[in-house]
Amino acid sequence: MTRRWWRAYRGLRLGTRLALGLGVLSLVVFAVVGTVLTAYMRDYLERQLADQMKLVQVVQSKDAAAHGTVERKPYYGWYTAVYDVSGGGSADLRTPAEVPADSRALTELARTMARSDKDLTRTVRIGGHGPYLLRACEVEPGVVLVSAAPMGDVEDTVRRLITVQVVAFGLALLALVVFGRRMLRRGLKPLSDMASTAHGIASHDLTESAARLPLRADGRDGGKEVAELRTAFNTMLEHIDASLAVRAKAEQRLRRFVADASHELRTPLMSVRGYADLFQYAAANEPAERERHLARLRAEAARMGVLLDDLLLLARLDAAEVETPLRWEDTDLTELVRQAADAFRAGRPDHPLTVTTGPAVVKLRLDPQRIRQVLDNLLTNAAVHTPPGTKVSVTLSAAPGGARVSVADTGPGIPAPDRERIFDRFYRVDKARSRDRGGSGLGLAVAASLVRAHGGTLELDGEPGVTVFTVTLPAFTPTRPAAAR
Repeated sequence: MTRRWWRAYRGLRLGTRLALGLGVLSLVVFAVVGTVLTAYMRDYLERQLADQMKLVQVVQSKDAAAHGTVERKPYYGWYTAVYDVSGGGSADLRTPAEVPADSRALTELARTMARSDKDLTRTVRIGGHGPYLLRACEVEPGVVLVSAAPMGDVEDTVRRLITVQVVAFGLALLALVVFGRRMLRRGLKPLSDMASTAHGIASHDLTESAARLPLRADGRDGGKEVAELRTAFNTMLEHIDASLAVRAKAEQRLRRFVADASHELRTPLMSVRGYADLFQYAAANEPAERERHLARLRAEAARMGVLLDDLLLLARLDAAEVETPLRWEDTDLTELVRQAADAFRAGRPDHPLTVTTGPAVVKLRLDPQRIRQVLDNLLTNAAVHTPPGTKVSVTLSAAPGGARVSVADTGPGIPAPDRERIFDRFYRVDKARSRDRGGSGLGLAVAASLVRAHGGTLELDGEPGVTVFTVTLPAFTPTRPAAAR
């Protein structure tokens, strides 16, 4: 039974539970206050009655001392008796006396008074008469005066006080629960709104690509705590929005990557298959023709190998492996730039190259092979995407905390719409350019990933007629090379 009530209570709404809790707490407070107030009022009335009896007994004591008994009639309903306690343990009632039929309580108090040196007060219940307050005092040695005053008025007053308290506290409790429930409902309304917002978000299709959550928790009511919760709730929604956007972009990039990779691999595979078929049918032909087919097969296989090597390198950089594909060592960046420039002049004599270096030696801790790959990719990109005779320049300068290498050309430049995606994998500015000349579209993506793995940045700058790629490398070694994004 108790467990069922507990489950029912836990199933109530928060506002109802708070209102019930407030009601129970108020009931306990009202009960404590009522009990204390009632006890104080009873004690106060009893002390008032005891003081009144003390004043009456002053007069009655004089009457008992003069006549041996009390001849003056007490108040209506009061009893007075004079006892002779000189006999030791006995108490003899003197006559005449106003005593009830059951006077054992008065006699017992008289015996007790015989052994006491101060006045005694006691509350008793006399059969057939109800509660009485007894007071005993010594009239003279061996003589005790006992008075009994009814406490009916005190009991009536206390009962009325209890009735008033029950009615007043009951009405106050009812008003507290009713109005408190309304106030709690109003105060908890922002929480209900946030719950509705959460339900709306739960019903929203989160599988939609780049779908922004349309709901937010608004309002200004609820106090500081609710405002903090609302802010945290909206911050969480913003974080979810950002995460969904990142996921959507990642999915789009993955789809584009898979499509582009499939397309790029399909071309050399088709070439390999075609030349293999030709080689099979040309087996009886001249040796020169067979050698030509074999050379084409080797070229396509080499091209496919380069593409797969680039994809593997990008995958390892993206995975942020503990052992990244970098071999760190102290390297002279100036010598590295000169080597890349010499190789470019030898392979691209139709593009004049100018090299400008600052300090004679720029020592950095890096992977010389990978940085050389970055420089070769940038120089090759400048040569492939510009007409013959285009001037290319390389500038090396010391930067705060590292070094900066800029590769610039005076070709047609990169259109503004293509600048944001220039470092995407398999992206080409000129879609119609032959793959034999334009490459696979991985050169800049590999270069950007390698620079990030070194803790540096690769940025594109320039204007129509000028294209500048700037590589910034730090002088320190990253504790954990950054993964390409």
